[in-house]
Amino acid sequence: MARRRRFPFAKPAPSPVRLACAPMPKFALLSVSDKRGLAEFATALVRQHGFTLLSTGGTAKLLADKGLPVTEVGQHTGFPEIMDGRVKTLHPKIHGGLLARRDLAGHLAQALANGIELIDLVVVNLYPFEETVAKPNVHFEEAIENIDIGGPSMLRSAAKNHASVTVVCDPADYAAVLQALAAPAELPDLRRRLALKVFQRTAAYDGAIARYLEKEAEVPDLAAIAGFPATLALSWPKAQALRYGENPHQRAALYGRFHDQFQQLQGKELSYNNILDITAASRLICDFERPTVAILKHTNPCGLASSDELLDAWERAYATDRQAPFGGVIVVNRTLDAGLAKVIAEIFTEVIIAPRFSEEALAVFGKKKNLRLMIAKAGGPADGAAASADALLEIRSVAGGVLVQDPDRGLERSADFKIVTRRAPNPEEWAGMLFGWKVCKHVKSNAIVYARGEQTLGIGAGQMARVDSSRIAVWKAKEAGLDLKGSAIASEALFPFPDGLIAAAEAGATAAIQPGGSVRDAEVIQAADERGVAMVFTGVRHFRH
Repeated sequence: MARRRRFPFAKPAPSPVRLACAPMPKFALLSVSDKRGLAEFATALVRQHGFTLLSTGGTAKLLADKGLPVTEVGQHTGFPEIMDGRVKTLHPKIHGGLLARRDLAGHLAQALANGIELIDLVVVNLYPFEETVAKPNVHFEEAIENIDIGGPSMLRSAAKNHASVTVVCDPADYAAVLQALAAPAELPDLRRRLALKVFQRTAAYDGAIARYLEKEAEVPDLAAIAGFPATLALSWPKAQALRYGENPHQRAALYGRFHDQFQQLQGKELSYNNILDITAASRLICDFERPTVAILKHTNPCGLASSDELLDAWERAYATDRQAPFGGVIVVNRTLDAGLAKVIAEIFTEVIIAPRFSEEALAVFGKKKNLRLMIAKAGGPADGAAASADALLEIRSVAGGVLVQDPDRGLERSADFKIVTRRAPNPEEWAGMLFGWKVCKHVKSNAIVYARGEQTLGIGAGQMARVDSSRIAVWKAKEAGLDLKGSAIASEALFPFPDGLIAAAEAGATAAIQPGGSVRDAEVIQAADERGVAMVFTGVRHFRH
């Protein structure tokens, strides 16, 4: 096994050298927004490790209220906090105390000459900028005032000089710091790890600020490239280490706020592929307002139906394909009750997603310990509908970089569709077309969906030729014993040739919906007219490459 490379920060310095003959205090500078565990940590620093505390504002008050001796930064620097707290730690006595190299006599002499006392430990976490801008209708001025300047500056100074300074930006590290202070041999490695964590945190913080300002910018130069920023700032916290990626030999991890969208109630740990499926399912279900059940496999819908009741929707969705759902994902947009739970429990399923589960349904599923139950936390277009996770841009890695696009949200109004054949669709055909059009938006291209009313009858996905997707959908319908006579066919992209439309008509479809835009549109329309098929053009495609 290859040896791991050590993180290329500076080597740890020798034990600090102090120029003064008399013992000098060990200073710890504490200035935090998140005060969890701080009082206990500071008490240990003072009483067990002999630190002298420096602090600011609310942090200093908290420490003093706990009976700890603490010196205000303004008293330490001899310069008052000014400009409503915007300037308080930006001072040479602070940053000199952090940045002075203990192994360089020149640095130490300059510190002594300028009355700069060395600071050995820094505890800083930042103004809650991300939380502030996540609030609905936050004012721009409030967001700006929550941009921390002094905090990142202190963190960066301390992290740069981590050979001699311990820097803490996360309360979760307090215990590790106390342990290392009691066993000094552990300090160098811990300081390197904490320094790395600081630069990751400040990078994420700056990225969040940049993204907010880009979103708020009205000046064209700040979003010059087709509505996207000239520089893309990406940073997400690590949410979960995964056992492996798409395959066992691939490493993987989850970053970002996936768990803000979903709560796992039971079952095995989520896999890389589970997370992809859950995301696809949540996006799909958000396009449906009536009680709806969707069954997916490998991010593709394999059966979907809407009805007045979820149980009826399930029966019709499952009827589309009784083989593919094995080991698949089921998503609903209403409370999943015991009646539906009992029938779903009869087949092997990897994941079930709902806005809520009844207590009786949980009891039914509780017998299947490996089954993953997921709560979709946020509401969708209907009361209780599962939420789409499309809060961010869609990003794909490519050779040398990434591709970025807006998510494919929403659907077009049927009033804007154009009837292009001599015969207009009847109401039943319109219902099937509109339902199939919603579904095929979520099917990998080339995508073909046969539907009647609010039920899928056959789905063909991911073929190199659109006519092959149509043939697969017809074959799946026949396998399921579903009659395509009078059905509607939906194609998420144009028919490049008449063959796909002809295959649909021969299978029994009497209506078709597609974007149009082919150089052979006239031939496709002629083929439809010759077979009595009503066809509409949407003018918009929903290709999923």
